[in-house]
Amino acid sequence: MKNAISWFEIPATDYERAKKFYNTMLGIEISDMPMPEGKYGMFPFDQENNGVGGGIMQMEGANPSADGVTIYLNGGDDLSTPLSRVETAGGKVIMPKTDIGENGFMAQLIDTEGNKVALHSWK
Repeated sequence: MKNAISWFEIPATDYERAKKFYNTMLGIEISDMPMPEGKYGMFPFDQENNGVGGGIMQMEGANPSADGVTIYLNGGDDLSTPLSRVETAGGKVIMPKTDIGENGFMAQLIDTEGNKVALHSWK
């Protein structure tokens, strides 16, 4: 096994709001992938090399939560950049950038949907 994670999904009650939040915070473009069950968008990922990827979904049974599993999103070269956009994009930082020694840096936040997610970077 190369990676413990192969795909993740972040639930949303308002797909467009969640998409705008993650696009703004991470400086990315989430691709719409319409599904019969609801709204779905994919984060950029390396499809050709079976890279780890994920999506945002607004569907019945997909309920945002600050409890449970915490997903660490790639904060880029320095997570200070996306972290500085969290509150402007409508989220709330609940753990500021924290040095985790040889493992880099992390921070945690609550997104616009009420999900707890984290960011990681090496700087």
